[in-house]
Amino acid sequence: MKICVVALGKIGLPLAVQFATKGHEVIGTDINEKVVDLVNAGVEPFPGEAELDMKLKQVVESGNLRATTDTTAAVAESEAVVVVVPLVVDEQYQPDFGPMEAATRAIARGLKPGTLVCYETTTPLGATRNRYQPLLEEISGLKVGRDFYLCHSPERVFTGRVFADLRKYPKLVGGVDEASAEKAVEFYQAVLDFDPRPDLARPNGVWDLGSAEAAELAKLAETTYRDVNIGLANQFARFAEKLGVDIYQVIEAANSQPFSHIHTPGPAVGGHCIPVYPRFYLWGDPEATIVRAARELNEGQPAYMVGLLDGLLGGLEDKRVVVLGASYRGGGVKETAFSGVFPMVAALREAGAEALVHDPLYADEELTALGLAPYHYGEPVEGAILHTDHAEYRDVSAAQFPGIKAIVDGRNVTKPELWTGVTRKVFGRG
Repeated sequence: MKICVVALGKIGLPLAVQFATKGHEVIGTDINEKVVDLVNAGVEPFPGEAELDMKLKQVVESGNLRATTDTTAAVAESEAVVVVVPLVVDEQYQPDFGPMEAATRAIARGLKPGTLVCYETTTPLGATRNRYQPLLEEISGLKVGRDFYLCHSPERVFTGRVFADLRKYPKLVGGVDEASAEKAVEFYQAVLDFDPRPDLARPNGVWDLGSAEAAELAKLAETTYRDVNIGLANQFARFAEKLGVDIYQVIEAANSQPFSHIHTPGPAVGGHCIPVYPRFYLWGDPEATIVRAARELNEGQPAYMVGLLDGLLGGLEDKRVVVLGASYRGGGVKETAFSGVFPMVAALREAGAEALVHDPLYADEELTALGLAPYHYGEPVEGAILHTDHAEYRDVSAAQFPGIKAIVDGRNVTKPELWTGVTRKVFGRG
């Protein structure tokens, strides 16, 4: 097949490479000329994706993958189009459909009869049928089901391990009609490989969910579940503090029973997915009180951590406080999308504190560009909040923070013996 992948970001480029490794001719498109040039040179535009560097070089050298900024021309010579354009949201989680609609218009101008168009970007419910389909039909003059095929197939991968996740998880598809679903199943069976999953009720592979809406909802459901579960864990942790109970011991005990899967509490929920997709879900189901309550509780966690430190220090006015970790996720992940560091710093400043931030993955100028004041070990502070579970912080000690009086550990990772003489509070431990 000839396949066009629209948007060569952290998901789109690995997808394009995956398709090319299966022997298909792939054209990747992106509005960023620098990304296009790097891909055509066989150089990954962003580091950190396992196997991407080697695989990209191979498929570019073999001629199976090339890149261009001309989406319309690429679509015109393709049999299948996979769309992975980011749906950017603002601070209130309102999406900007502009980039996606611009890409859809470019696709429509090159669309020819018989082409399959698959949207993989996570989207509010109904967008594939009610927003993208009309644009495609109006501009192309073609009709879905008669002239071309349309489906939603949500990406379900983690950056850093995309190739492994593509093999591990079933590929969910939902067509806007039966013919589109059949084409989508046939397409993904030809471009993906799947690991055996004896734990699943049916074989791992391409799963047709029956409609585009079902496929959209499946992605929103799995991410919203995580947000609600984390919200529940955070609620338990707050209550455990009042009871003088260790919530981590409680969760371990509860999860020893096979029907309990309580997640780990923490100081914030960040990233492109978990804070955002429950809001997408709520647009379609505004009466979902459980979803709304969990989202609001999780959004309040950074301020709650600041409140804990305020209580330990007897106030934060004119105090120097360091937040440990700017990234929303530990494990060496360098990403600040919707990171809790931002509302945490805002809450500290509102309380009158001087808020500083340390993260081993970020240079001073990078933190400054994010609106954060850099901190270095050895500089005096009176308080600290551990926000990110970086491996480095598991062995951090009071000696590295001259004058420190209290620390709030939001991740339950610090070692008590390294904080002698300092008031140490672990979130969820009474």
